[in-house]
Amino acid sequence: MSQPESITIIAGSGKYPLLLAVEARRAGVGRVFAAAFEGETSPEIAELTDGVKWMRVGQLGRLLEALKDFGAPAAMMAGQIAPSNLFNLRPDVRALVLLAKLPVRNAETLFGTIADEIGRVGVELLPAMTFLEAYLAAPGHIAGPPLRRREIDDAQFGFRIAKETSRLDIGQTVVVRNGTVLAVEAFEGTNEAIRRGGALGNGRATVVKVSKRNQDFRFDVPVIGPVTLETAAAVGVRTIVVEAGRTLLLERENLIEAANARKITIFGAEDSSC
Repeated sequence: MSQPESITIIAGSGKYPLLLAVEARRAGVGRVFAAAFEGETSPEIAELTDGVKWMRVGQLGRLLEALKDFGAPAAMMAGQIAPSNLFNLRPDVRALVLLAKLPVRNAETLFGTIADEIGRVGVELLPAMTFLEAYLAAPGHIAGPPLRRREIDDAQFGFRIAKETSRLDIGQTVVVRNGTVLAVEAFEGTNEAIRRGGALGNGRATVVKVSKRNQDFRFDVPVIGPVTLETAAAVGVRTIVVEAGRTLLLERENLIEAANARKITIFGAEDSSC
């Protein structure tokens, strides 16, 4: 699809949906709408868009109706939904029918099926990095002190492990030290994995975050930002390695400034070479 005249942001939590609204307008999108979730989406989204419809997590029918009402030919998913809200999910009839058809329920199957439902109402789901190419991690050193030999070894080791755990649909983030896995991200999310692993690393842990092989970037993009950095700093993490060209750096300038101040290295890796 060429650049759409209007889009709908399916907006989860955090700064990501807000940044996307700003950058879409900067790229020339005339009208930006938002499908927002109670208890998740920042109320600031209303100030940055031309219309917002609020709903509970799990109201698939209301989401599809919002997309039709807005009339935008394209939509984008941005931001996360808290695991607690997913566990307390109260699906509507449309969502219940969808869930009943899924023999395996994970992010890939669930969001893939939602993408199909969105397509059926005439809306194309765009890659979640659209309009945000300037925020993708570049290869090599990004912030903080240069990597030392031991940290390079851990970065390469962690990259291989994270690629494997993501392939198995366990998680895309690992925390390592001296060739030992301290924590693997699962349902709890990246920040909780960092807290667990960093506490075990005694001030020398390395965090590695990657994409899945053949990842569907319409609904699943690795992201780090200042909150990730502060979480890492609180437990003494010294290095954060992300996959170059496939990871978004939210609030990039603030993130780099904070990393330099905290003396935490951020490095963009390609494959397992650091």
